[in-house]
Amino acid sequence: MNTVEQVLVVERNVVDRVGSFQGISFAVDRFLDALFSPGTLRFIPRPQAEEDPAYKQIIPYVLMTDGDRYLTYVRGTRAGEQRLVGQRSIGIGGHINPADDLPLFSSDYREAYGAAVEREVAEEVVVDAAHPDRMVALLNDDSTEVGRVHLGIVHYWCFPSLRIRKREKMITRLSFMNPTELREVRDTMESWSQLCLDHMDVLASSAAPRRSPCDLPGTSCA
Repeated sequence: MNTVEQVLVVERNVVDRVGSFQGISFAVDRFLDALFSPGTLRFIPRPQAEEDPAYKQIIPYVLMTDGDRYLTYVRGTRAGEQRLVGQRSIGIGGHINPADDLPLFSSDYREAYGAAVEREVAEEVVVDAAHPDRMVALLNDDSTEVGRVHLGIVHYWCFPSLRIRKREKMITRLSFMNPTELREVRDTMESWSQLCLDHMDVLASSAAPRRSPCDLPGTSCA
């Protein structure tokens, strides 16, 4: 008997109350305070979540860099999200499931979510070095069928050097590219990766200690 996958979601109206946006938002604290409030997150069957835009599936989207290069890969045919097969990505992560013990079995929702992210990433790649974990942005793209039912939380992991190996078969053509090289293949990327690439300087700045993307010219956290 097949078990229906349960995925972590937030009701779209929660996001709308905080401040709906299209693309990328750097109002991280405001959104996360709302998302991690007790009783806000819940699990529902994935088939329902994929079809009902009243919910947003919470997806950690982890960027991995050594400061000059970023991990990038192409989603293979075994990808969980078939609508993204063949597209290049710079984000590692996936759905949060009940097995991650979040949020029903913890009073510290952020800590439990952070542990779940580590486990999700470990399912896809082998990371051999310690790293800081900074949540630097949120992603929302209602212009695509996939994006309408997902909300991304961008994590920025910076390593002294990139020594990462793939573990999940859905990851193909894994390589490390600098932003200039990534811009040359931008048209092959999924929309979330394009958004991150277009704002890479702001994301890197927001991951640095004592710096805020809101202080940079041309950015807004409103």
